[in-house]
Amino acid sequence: MAIQWFPGHMTSARKKAEETMEFTDIVIEVLDARVPEASHNPMIEDLRLYRQRPSLKILNKADLADPAATQAWLNHFNRQDGVKAVALSCKKPGDAKKIPGLCRSLAPHRGTNLKPLRMMIMGIPNVGKSTLMNALLNRRIAKVGDEPAVTKSQQRFELSPQLTITDTPGMMWPKIKYESDGYMLAASHAIGRNAVIDEEVAEFLAGILLQRYPALLQARYKTDVSNMDAIDLLEAVGKRRGYLLKGGELDMEKTAMAFLVDYRSGTLGRISLETPESRAIMMAEAQQQALLAEESAEEDQSTD
Repeated sequence: MAIQWFPGHMTSARKKAEETMEFTDIVIEVLDARVPEASHNPMIEDLRLYRQRPSLKILNKADLADPAATQAWLNHFNRQDGVKAVALSCKKPGDAKKIPGLCRSLAPHRGTNLKPLRMMIMGIPNVGKSTLMNALLNRRIAKVGDEPAVTKSQQRFELSPQLTITDTPGMMWPKIKYESDGYMLAASHAIGRNAVIDEEVAEFLAGILLQRYPALLQARYKTDVSNMDAIDLLEAVGKRRGYLLKGGELDMEKTAMAFLVDYRSGTLGRISLETPESRAIMMAEAQQQALLAEESAEEDQSTD
């Protein structure tokens, strides 16, 4: 099942962001360090490039991500023109305090009383923008929640006479191009639960973790995972925890949610679901599949 999620308020949020971008010097894009490219909204890139604004990409939740994968992503983003990327955890106030200085380095012509540096925080839902805002302002001004899309409107604040910052609602884009991106975002809790089936998302996540982090799974669930597939793993988790329905049948819904929470909370360990290398392979395979589908369609037309 392809996952898509674009609540109605996000259309107006995009329009408002487009208007504010004109009066912005730096776009701070908050990404999930576990899925940096999957959590990158192409609409944000289009808006900032149209206005020729530099970007500070923050790989947030770095404390939950695989350090080696995070470094590979930092290298990847820092090679791009007009982009500076850093990894941090917005839950650590000291990390958040680094951000104004990083923004100043991207716009050295701004940051005075006459020309304040105007920053704008953007990103998809549930990547930590509100937590970042609270840390920057050293007070709770943005509502933080466990469900995506808590913030619904823009807010502008003065950090100092030389610095202003605009917080924006989390924005998805109308169509997620790659199916695996939808599942990675759902696994990382960036998509509302009404748009996903938890058991399918958990099965997708289990498949990735069996390939890349079998040792972490084995340590957490105290079971040999070497000959398991995704369903085997989830069933083992459910049985070990006693998630049974009346009659002794396994409660797969409860099992799936428990497995997802173990990943989201970092209980499984520091995990990244994609790397620049895995991303390139995924895109090449998707392009090949699209090409084969196009050739098949042409063949069907020729035989009609």
